[in-house]
Amino acid sequence: MKITYIDHSSFLIEMDQHYLLFDYFQGDIPGMDGKKKLVVFVSHRHGDHFSPVIFRLSEEYSDVQYVISDDVRKSQVPEKVRRISTFVGANEEIRVDDILIRTYRSTDEGVAFVVMAEGRSLYHAGDLNHWYWTGEPDDWNQKMGEQYRKELNKMADEQIEVAFLPVDSRLGEKFHLGADDFMKRVSANVIFPMHFWGDYTVGARLKELPEAEDYKHKIKEIRKSGEQFWVE
Repeated sequence: MKITYIDHSSFLIEMDQHYLLFDYFQGDIPGMDGKKKLVVFVSHRHGDHFSPVIFRLSEEYSDVQYVISDDVRKSQVPEKVRRISTFVGANEEIRVDDILIRTYRSTDEGVAFVVMAEGRSLYHAGDLNHWYWTGEPDDWNQKMGEQYRKELNKMADEQIEVAFLPVDSRLGEKFHLGADDFMKRVSANVIFPMHFWGDYTVGARLKELPEAEDYKHKIKEIRKSGEQFWVE
C-alpha cells in the first residue's frame, strides 16, 4: 500500500485495485492508473478539507465514486456527479462496491471515516479531535475532551492499520492530546500526523513526548508535500 501526503489533511492511498483520496483541497495529486477505481472522501465542508475541484476527477478518470459528508451542500456538487456520490452523516455504515465505510461524528464539522478495503483498514479523522484551545473556558475544553473520548469509545473495537490524526500546532502544548487519546483508546499500527498547517516538526515533536513512549515507533514523520510512504 502506497501512501502519498498531498497537503494538510489530504492523502492518496494506492492499493492493488483502488485509490482512496481523502480531504483534497490543494496540492499535486499524483498520476493514477485509470484501470483502478478511485474513491474520493470529503470529511466536511471546511475550505481546508474540501474544494469543488475534486469533481474534475470524474472527467479525468472513468471509475470514480465520491463519499461526502452531508454538511456539504448538494448544490455544490454538479448534478452529473451526484449520481456517483453518496452523502453520509455520523454513525452510518455503507458500502461502495466491496469497500466498507463507517462514520463517526466530528467534534467540529462533518464526520471521521473508518475504511475497510482489500483487507486493509484505515482511519481518517477529518476534524474529529480533542480541540483544546488556550483562551476557551475550562469547562468548554473539558466538554470537548469528553465528546472526543465518547466518539473514540464507539470505535474501541475497530482494528485500525493506518490512522491519519490531527496534530495541530495551533493548540500549543496541547497539540498532541487527540492523537494520544486515540492511541490509548483505539490504537493503530501506523500513524500519520495531519492538519499541521505546514509545521513539519510535529511528527518529531510528538515522538519526543513521554506520553508517546509506547507508540513513537509507529509515528511517520512527514517532511514535505508529495512525500510517499509504503506500508506493508
